[in-house]
Amino acid sequence: MVVLSQKAIFKNFFAPKACKSKSFLFLLVLIFVFNLKSSLAQEKNKIDLSGKWEFQIDSLNIGIAQKWYNKQLDGKINLPGSMTTNGIGNDIDLKTPWTGDILDSSYYKKPEYAKYRAAGNIKIPFWLQPIKYYKGVAWYQKVVDIPKSFGNKSINIFLERPHWQTTLWVDDKSLGSQNSLGTAHQFLIGKGLTEGKHIITIRIDNGIDTLKVGEDSHSITDNTQGNWNGIIGKMELQAIPKCNIQNVQVYPDIQNKKITVKLYFDSFEGKTQKGVLEIFAQNSNPSAEKLPLLTKDIKIGRLNNSMEVVYPMGQNPLLWDEFNPNVYSLKVNLKTKLGNSQKTVDFGMREFAAQGKQFLMNGKPVFLRGTLDCAAYPITGYPPTDINSWITIFSKLKSYGLNHVRYHSWTPPEAAFEAADKLGFYLQVECSSWANGDARVGEGWPLDQWLYEESNRMEKAYGNHPSFVMMAYGNEPKGKDHVKYLTDFVKYWEAKDNRRLYTTGAGWPVIAESDYDNTPNPRIQRWGEGLKSIINAEPPKANYNWANRIEKAKHPTVSHEIGQWCVYPDFKEIKEYTGILKPKNFEIFEDKLKENKLYSLADSFLLASGKLQVLCYKADIEAALRTPHFGGFQLLGLSDFPGQGTALVGVLNAFWQDKNYITGKEFSHFCSPTVPLALFPKFIYHNNETLDIPIKLAHYGNKLLKEVTPTWNIKDVNGKILFYGQLNKKDLPLGNDIDLGNISQSLSAIDKAEKLQLNINVADGHNSWDFFVYPAILPKLETKVFTTQKFDKEALDVLNKGGRVLLTLKKGEIKPEMGGNVKIGFSSIFWNTSYTSGQAPNTLGILCNPNHPALNNFPTDYYSNWQWWDGMMHSNAIRLDSVSKDIKPIVRVIDDWYTASSLGLIFECKVGNGKLLVSGIDLLEDNDKRPEAKQLLYSLQKYMGSDRFSPKTEVNVNQINKLFN
Repeated sequence: MVVLSQKAIFKNFFAPKACKSKSFLFLLVLIFVFNLKSSLAQEKNKIDLSGKWEFQIDSLNIGIAQKWYNKQLDGKINLPGSMTTNGIGNDIDLKTPWTGDILDSSYYKKPEYAKYRAAGNIKIPFWLQPIKYYKGVAWYQKVVDIPKSFGNKSINIFLERPHWQTTLWVDDKSLGSQNSLGTAHQFLIGKGLTEGKHIITIRIDNGIDTLKVGEDSHSITDNTQGNWNGIIGKMELQAIPKCNIQNVQVYPDIQNKKITVKLYFDSFEGKTQKGVLEIFAQNSNPSAEKLPLLTKDIKIGRLNNSMEVVYPMGQNPLLWDEFNPNVYSLKVNLKTKLGNSQKTVDFGMREFAAQGKQFLMNGKPVFLRGTLDCAAYPITGYPPTDINSWITIFSKLKSYGLNHVRYHSWTPPEAAFEAADKLGFYLQVECSSWANGDARVGEGWPLDQWLYEESNRMEKAYGNHPSFVMMAYGNEPKGKDHVKYLTDFVKYWEAKDNRRLYTTGAGWPVIAESDYDNTPNPRIQRWGEGLKSIINAEPPKANYNWANRIEKAKHPTVSHEIGQWCVYPDFKEIKEYTGILKPKNFEIFEDKLKENKLYSLADSFLLASGKLQVLCYKADIEAALRTPHFGGFQLLGLSDFPGQGTALVGVLNAFWQDKNYITGKEFSHFCSPTVPLALFPKFIYHNNETLDIPIKLAHYGNKLLKEVTPTWNIKDVNGKILFYGQLNKKDLPLGNDIDLGNISQSLSAIDKAEKLQLNINVADGHNSWDFFVYPAILPKLETKVFTTQKFDKEALDVLNKGGRVLLTLKKGEIKPEMGGNVKIGFSSIFWNTSYTSGQAPNTLGILCNPNHPALNNFPTDYYSNWQWWDGMMHSNAIRLDSVSKDIKPIVRVIDDWYTASSLGLIFECKVGNGKLLVSGIDLLEDNDKRPEAKQLLYSLQKYMGSDRFSPKTEVNVNQINKLFN
């Protein structure tokens, strides 16, 4: 190892004060000149390869045998781009060879999809539909004119992101093949090229048969970005000295205030070359300490092509984290008689570590508030490669309180790392594989070796970025020896590079050797739980956590793909799809809603289901924040996932845009560095009870909070403060499960049914919770409403005499075809019903007019809140069109967008001489233990006893009878 002294070039840099200013000025001038010369030299030694290329499809794969690299190709294409962005490929039909597992193949069979299978009207429901499709081999060709100035230089052909497997020829000489999915393909010609014209020919194969990474891997799948053929990003021919810097890796040591720089060189001359190496680091922050330029005489030969340099970072190097994303640039210059070779790499002074069950960044606890990026970019069908696009995306995520992104089975482009560095995001990057379905790890397939090769390419390309803090092989693996294989993979990387933490795969397996666990156990709804999940099976509360689920964990746990809560499609979004991927799935769902004459409710379905979706995400996130020493969570997701049956799980759409039922500011109340937490044991109270709520804090901010006084208040729906107070002043450390005290408040002053809101403020953290208070003793109603659970002779007699009947049905009373087969639950749909084979619930909450007089004594918004949990879990959905197409229900159930049925929970009608109100909710059984049911029953009975109960729609008694088993 070579240690360069700061005195190596400026002996007087630390001289007496009188000399310092001149030395410092001289240093700045040298740095400026170095930067300017480096920039000009690099531009002069490049040929931009973007623009028009010759092109030809090779669907029969005969190009190599026929030596297409020796002929002029017969088509044209623009690069960077894909065949699809150029409008080249096959039309979509029923034989399109999609890349991705279609779990629900009913599209190809069901009569209801017949019109979407017709030629000229092909529309698929399971993912976004490209305008053209091609899977196979295509050839690209361009003539370049090599200038005289490139003489005696090596040539590197740099292709930032081809998709996928490339073979490259210059003239008739093959430079080999490359198959990276996540890094640039670079083809080096050590001896260079002669002056004049040369032909570059590239064969690209986006087939998946030769190397199976998994057809659902987001690096290649049609579920998200699509399996495109082409090249995106930077494309250039680079002339470099025959003795050059091949790679630079920077290893920060914040304790000792230094970096270790590992340098790798290429030399294409037979003899050893003497050179001068110059290194300096700088930071654009004005407060950053100015660092010296260091030089060293070195020798480079074929057997002496790497070295290590220790570079001091001054007395007070600026550290990098989410709050202080201080990025340094390290500039390295190698001068030999063969020319100057320059490299500039960004790095951060940071240490991301695991200590017990907690992540630490630079010694301070950190909690990962993350989402997935699944490579869904509908305009182009591939991810952006410019930094401004990524700055926009990360800024949006930051506005929602996030600090972490997991790249599900793919690796983002360089620009994503650069943007994450600047904005302070922690990235989990994966090796472009989901070895499940058609792929396996640990079975000796070519994928096993490729994952090592790809991960090494990733480390070489992106390893310096401070944002690159975590790595996994990919997603949810299979393979008979996958545990052993991935254990060896983790151990290999832990020994090789300590700049980040490693785990096996996202989801599983959990092994002792990992630095952290990425497991689906600690979340509200696990795969397949259906109505047995905590949010559906247990009365609502906010005092549980996942301590028991991570009890045996030896290191930090990040919960895998939490949420997956759906919202109704936003059909206004269709017009946003101006690129190559079209929302034909949305068009199918839109048609279904129109056929069922419910299209006028489309926006209402979106907003109401969106409010329920947010409630579910709030519950999921707060459970994670309440868990002592938890590592963090990864949402699936903050934005929609357009594939796998159409998983509309985002509060943002696939363009990272708001859906207008929640803002980033509102979301960050429960998802941010500082979040107050009220541990409600329940959300439904009587007014003879005392609200007794433990208050905790999750605080993972930039610093400790000194002498903070938490405050609280309780407001009614009009914003009037009914109660308020403060908790004890105290210093608050970093971490979670921080006890702030208890709120104890009598509710005796509440004399009617009310929705109230508890608000808590702690420094910059604000959070709120809705809860409901009902009278413990309800006034006795003097009405002649006959309430029953059976539509029997007694009920009919009342109706025939002009009476009023409240029919409140027991769960299970409705025939399957009349709505009894609808899997109703409280939560939103999990992922989507197509991909989960109809996993319950199949509904998206309620929609009602909160001002309807039937609900005057049952406070509600137009959407589901916690007071509807009891009703939804004791209910039957009723198909309203089986009763009457004219019925407008008092409370509607929002059906799955695949079926889009008109479902009612509470409706009214005229039957014979009387008036009938039907409740799909059982309001009688055990209602002494069900305050919501008792209160709703009271509200309905009071309404029915008034003159305002005047249903307009007439229904034949036989239609009512047909509903029941």
